[in-house]
Amino acid sequence: MIVVNTEFVPGKTIRELKGLVAGNTVRAKHVGRDIAAGIKNIFGGELKGYTELLVESRREAMSRMIAQAEQLGANAVVNVRFATSSITAGAAELYVYGTAVVLADA
Repeated sequence: MIVVNTEFVPGKTIRELKGLVAGNTVRAKHVGRDIAAGIKNIFGGELKGYTELLVESRREAMSRMIAQAEQLGANAVVNVRFATSSITAGAAELYVYGTAVVLADA
């Protein structure tokens, strides 16, 4: 599956539009990560626990979007975008969306 954040793929042409596809995940903060983040806020540095959480969240949301595109018979998703939103105190949604298409060689 080709997944790009552009409207086209070099060397390919869009043969068929399949429609909007999306994937999401809602994740809550982990108490252990919060403690480590509090310490890092005092001394500075990367919040690795949260970085890992975001990487996992992106991977899960992308996997769900790709599965939806495959169900539609697409072989690519173009114009992919990510968004986040706060759900409750301590929980956030990561949302990814794009346009499922069938690509052919140009």
